[in-house]
Amino acid sequence: MQPAPTILVVDDDPKIVRLVRTYLEREGFRVVEASDGKSALAAIALEAPALVVLDLMLPEVDGLSIIRAVRRNDRTPMVMLSARGTTADRIAGLEAGADDYLPKPFSPAELVVRVKRVLERSTAGTVEAAARPTPVLEAGDLIVDRDRHTAKLAGIPLVLTTLEFRLLATLLESDGRVLSREQLLDAVYGEGETFVLDRSIDALIKRLRRKLGDDPNRPRYVDTVRGVGYRFVLADVEAT
Repeated sequence: MQPAPTILVVDDDPKIVRLVRTYLEREGFRVVEASDGKSALAAIALEAPALVVLDLMLPEVDGLSIIRAVRRNDRTPMVMLSARGTTADRIAGLEAGADDYLPKPFSPAELVVRVKRVLERSTAGTVEAAARPTPVLEAGDLIVDRDRHTAKLAGIPLVLTTLEFRLLATLLESDGRVLSREQLLDAVYGEGETFVLDRSIDALIKRLRRKLGDDPNRPRYVDTVRGVGYRFVLADVEAT
């Protein structure tokens, strides 16, 4: 029997932590807690949680800073909570590296659903990769290995989240075709996902470009086709 996945819940409001813990433990998760940014970073290093539920407004170190720090060398899935519920705030969270974003006040039952969906996406990659005919995708100095869930740029490993990895692989295998935001949403998040923001793909593209060192004004890898979507510029990569 496999051990229960560990979920780290980070919030400085004890009532919210207790509520979230109760709902997650009912679903069989093991829950650990942190009430500020510094203890959250320590808990991530010590516990290696399967997923982090993270408040944006925290003492010591805020949620966005935690995500950026973790994303330098880790792809642990993260669901962000915040009383700041504007679209701009959500996009900021997604661009920083969050896998999902839930504004406060929130339904704890909905949070559990989102946690499960993010975990499913993070663990489904290796199963899906085994069924694909071409496990390794190459374009110029970029190599994506689906089976190993790794990506390298000029021989240097890229630290990608599950969503970023899916996005990159989808763009690579499109063979230069333009993909709409809707097509990319279905490929990255899964068809029928109703919780995803319309601009989530834009945030993911921005994160991916940053990690690839790509300039959107002079794209070497990911090109924006205005009013349509995005494409991988294979010809440009091969020519450089």
